[in-house]
Amino acid sequence: MVTIADVAKAAGVSKGTVSSVFSKKRPISKEVTQRVLKAAEELNYRPNYWARSLVNRKTNIIGLNMRSEKMPLDAFQHDLLDGMMEVCYEHGYRILINILQPSLLKQVELIASDPVDGEILLDPIHDDPRIEDRLKRHVPIVVVGRPSGELAGQVCSVDNDNIAAAAKAVRLLLSQGHRRILFLNSAKDRTVAEDRELGYYLAHREASVDPVAGLILNKPDDDGTSIRFGYETTLQMLREHADISAVLADNESMAMGIYQAAEEIGLVIPGDLSVIAFSGGEHFPPAMHPPLTGMRLDARTIGMEAARLLIDQVTAGAAGVKRILLPSELVERGSCAYTH
Repeated sequence: MVTIADVAKAAGVSKGTVSSVFSKKRPISKEVTQRVLKAAEELNYRPNYWARSLVNRKTNIIGLNMRSEKMPLDAFQHDLLDGMMEVCYEHGYRILINILQPSLLKQVELIASDPVDGEILLDPIHDDPRIEDRLKRHVPIVVVGRPSGELAGQVCSVDNDNIAAAAKAVRLLLSQGHRRILFLNSAKDRTVAEDRELGYYLAHREASVDPVAGLILNKPDDDGTSIRFGYETTLQMLREHADISAVLADNESMAMGIYQAAEEIGLVIPGDLSVIAFSGGEHFPPAMHPPLTGMRLDARTIGMEAARLLIDQVTAGAAGVKRILLPSELVERGSCAYTH
């Protein structure tokens, strides 16, 4: 069986250098790295991953724990994972994705722990049991989103400034003369929903406009797809409230449902109904006509920052609680216009 010593001899380097090339514990020059990898390939050498894990008591695996009813990943999750992968690859880490159905979240204590050195947790809810569980087990974590209550002072987190993002979106609609703005928000127990609701009210207060009661609706966690919620809820609300002139959506999928509802009723976007959404991906859905105006959330940067924070905790034992708050960009396209 080929050993690390065989690779070191063939490459003309020490065993420690070969180990560092594969573990990425310390930087090795590109020339030496290529020489080691070439020797390993010629000798058909593969590092014994689990043996190394037993020795180091580390798996070099980062967990990504998210709440979702089904695959595939949405635009935000996809871009966030892309950012994570770039940083994890640079540091020699793999990623283990654990998708937890919202209906099982309360039973987190019954779920077996994953073989990871640390975890990135998405979509925190109030008093999130996942966070409490990891803190009890001393598992390094970074939360993507805003931890609530006392938990906020105990864990690192990366997030968009969701209050500012929602306020910016609503300001645009108010500046265009819209006064009855339907807001299809995410699940009520999520902290992001609370922050965006605050932003909705903040923009109204700044403009000295009284928000109309009953126009903020939250998508239940177990209510199927965002497209269906956007379609069915918009259809019902537009039939009951003909004076609604704009809709703010939690995500692009929800906006697609809004487009479908408007078409069914015979409303033209943006002439009869303006639509704006929080956009998770770097690219807006090309199939939406007119093109969707949105608050672009830099999910890829969030993933990179979260991975860096977590790896710092795992490798260097970085102390202190850090909160990184990223701005969002308003991208005006074709789905918003001045109301009649």
